[in-house]
Amino acid sequence: MKGLLVLFLMFFVGSICFSQNEELDSLTIQLAYQNPDTSKVNTSISIIKLLFENKDFSKASKFIQQSERLANDLDYKQGLAKIIYYKAKIYQAEGKKTRAINTLKNARLLFSKTKDTLAVAKVNSNLGVLEIENGNYKEGLSYALSSINELEKRNRFDDLSSIYKSLANAYKTSGDLDKAITYNLKRLNADNQSNNTKRLVETNKDLGNIYSTKKNYTQAISYYESALGYANSTDTALRASILPYLGNAYLKKEDYKTSAKYLVEAIKLNREVDNKKEMAIALNALGELNLVQNRLKTAEEQLLEAANISRIANNDEVLMENYRLMKTLDSIKGNFESAFVWQSHYHKLKEQIDSQQVKVTPLIIEEPEQALNKDLTLIPDTKEDTTNSVSKDKFDKFKLIFYALLAAFAVLLTFFVLFLMKRNNKLKYTRELEAKNKKIELQNEAILEQSKHLENINKVKDKLFSIVSHDLKDSLTSTKGFIDLLKDGQLSQDEFHSLLPELSENANNASLLLFNLLNWSKSQMQSLEPKPSLFDIQEVFADKVKLIERKLDAKGIHLIDNTLRDFIYADRSMVEIVIQNLLANAVKFCNRGDSISISNQISNGKCIISVADTGVGIKKEDVSKIFGNNTFTTRGTNKEKGTGLGLTICKELVELNKGSIWVESTVNVGSTFYVELPKNKVENPGET
Repeated sequence: MKGLLVLFLMFFVGSICFSQNEELDSLTIQLAYQNPDTSKVNTSISIIKLLFENKDFSKASKFIQQSERLANDLDYKQGLAKIIYYKAKIYQAEGKKTRAINTLKNARLLFSKTKDTLAVAKVNSNLGVLEIENGNYKEGLSYALSSINELEKRNRFDDLSSIYKSLANAYKTSGDLDKAITYNLKRLNADNQSNNTKRLVETNKDLGNIYSTKKNYTQAISYYESALGYANSTDTALRASILPYLGNAYLKKEDYKTSAKYLVEAIKLNREVDNKKEMAIALNALGELNLVQNRLKTAEEQLLEAANISRIANNDEVLMENYRLMKTLDSIKGNFESAFVWQSHYHKLKEQIDSQQVKVTPLIIEEPEQALNKDLTLIPDTKEDTTNSVSKDKFDKFKLIFYALLAAFAVLLTFFVLFLMKRNNKLKYTRELEAKNKKIELQNEAILEQSKHLENINKVKDKLFSIVSHDLKDSLTSTKGFIDLLKDGQLSQDEFHSLLPELSENANNASLLLFNLLNWSKSQMQSLEPKPSLFDIQEVFADKVKLIERKLDAKGIHLIDNTLRDFIYADRSMVEIVIQNLLANAVKFCNRGDSISISNQISNGKCIISVADTGVGIKKEDVSKIFGNNTFTTRGTNKEKGTGLGLTICKELVELNKGSIWVESTVNVGSTFYVELPKNKVENPGET
C-alpha cells in the first residue's frame, strides 16, 4: 500500500509542471499531501473539471484513471459517478459517441444509487443529445424529456438550452415544425435567462430558418433581424452567417431593394472571413434577385460563381438550388438543351441527397418515468453450450439435407437472376420513359417562361407604338401644318413670328420625346450598359441649365444655383439624361414667379444631387406611381404634355449606375428630387 501511495504521489507531483493556472497548481499541490480518502478523490475531481474546461483531455484522462481506482477501493459511489461522468464527457468531446453513451449510462446508474437527482438529470440531458445526434430519436427524446423538469426547477439554463436545441432539431428532422418552434422558443427563453449572446444569435437564426421553411417570411425576417441585433457590429463572422438568410427572406417577400442591400453586404463579409457556404447562399439569392428583375447577364455571373464555391465547399444543398436557378435562367434565354442538362443535374443531386437523409417517422415519446428506469439493471451474460455431441450418422444426415438445400438454393438463384434481368430491363425502359417525360415537361415550362418573356416585350412594343402614334404624331402634325402654311405663303411676317415659339416648343417636345423613348426602349430590351468614368457634376448642371434658360425666361421662373465642383463615378451621358429630365419636369410644373434650386453635397462617401422646385407638388397617392413600370403623366402648368416615361428612365439609369433616386413632395408647396451616386468605383462588380 505504501509503494502504491508513493507512485500515486509521484504521478500527481509530476503533473504540477504542466499546470495551466494558479488554481490548478494549488489543487495539485494539495492533492500530493492528502491521505488516500474521499477528500483526495474530491480534489482529483476538481482538477479533472479544470483540465476538461481547458480541453487538456490527455492529462484529465490520466487523473481519471488514478482517481477512479482510488474511488473503487474506497467504495465512494458519489465520487466514482462524477469521475465516470467526466470520462464520458471527454469521449463526447473527442467524438467517440458510442463509448460516451455507454459511459454516461454507467454514471447514471451510480448517480441513481446515490439519489442525486440533479446529476441524473444532467446525465439524461447529455444522453438525450447524443442519442438524437446518432439518429435514435425515440430513445434520445425519452432521455431528454426526463431531464427537463429537474433542470427547470434548478434554473440550469445552459443545460436546458442544450437539451431544447436537441429536441427542436429532432422534431425539425421528423417534419414536425410546430414542435420544433415550441422547443426553440423555450431555448430562446433559457438563453435570455443566461444572457448568452452567442446562443441568442444561434437560436434566433434557427427560428428564422424554420419559419423560412414554412414560407412565413415575415416571422423569419423578425427572427433574423433579432439575431443580427444580438450580433456585435464588429463581429464580422457572426453578421456574415446571418445576412444571406435575411437577404433571401426579403427576396421571397419581394422587397428587392432591402434584399439587395443585405445580400451585397453578406457577400462582402463572407469573402472577408472566407465562409464559402454562406457566400454561395448569398450569391444564389442575389442571382435569383437579378433573374427576377430580368438582369440575365449579371444573374448568370453570380450563379456561376455560386456553383464553383458550392463545389469547392462540397455543399450539395446549395448546389442543388443553384442548378434550379440555372435551369430557369437558360429557359428564359431560350437555351432549352442547356436547361434540360441543369434539370437533370438537379434531379440527380436531389435523389442523392434524399437517399442520404435519414427517414424519420412521427416520433412516439416514452413517459419520462419509464425513461428514468431504463438501463438501471444489469443484463446477465448468456453462455452457449459449445460441446459437440453429434454422432457420425446424424452428421451424414445433416450433410444430405445440406446438399438438398444447396440444390434448391441453386434453382431459386437461377430464377432470381432471371427475374432480376427482366426487372432491370423494365426499369431501364421506365427510366428512359421518365427522362423523356421530364424533357417534355421542361420544354413545356421553358415555353411558358419564354411566352411570359415575349409577352413582356410585346407590352413594351405596344406602349412604344401607342406613345409614338399619339404624342409624337401630335407634335409632328402640328409642325407639318405650320410648314405647309409657310410653303403656301398663307402666313404673314407677323403671323410667322408669333407662331415661331410654338413651332420651337413642338420641335423641342418631339426631340425630348424621341430622346426618352429611345433610352427607355433600350433599357427595356436589356441593351443599355453603363460606361462609368469620373466627371465634374457641376459641369453637367451648367450644360443642362443652358438648355432650359429660354423656358425659364418664358415662364418667369427664378433659378438658384447652389452646385459645387465635385466628381462622381458614373456614366456621364446617363447622368446628363437624368438631370435633363429632372430640370424639364421642374420647369413643367412651376408657375410664373416660382423658383428652382439645384445643388449637390457629399454624404457617407457618396454624392447626393437635388433638384427642388416651388411648383404645384405631387399628390401623396401619386408619389409611388411616378417611378413605376407603367406610364404616369399629368399636364404641366401651361398644359405641357408628357409621356410618363421620363422618371421611369431616370430610375433605371440611376440604378444601372449603382445609385438610387427618390422624391419628397407636398401639394402646392413643391417637390425635391434626390439622386445618390457613387464617388468611386464600386468594389462589387455585380448589379443589384
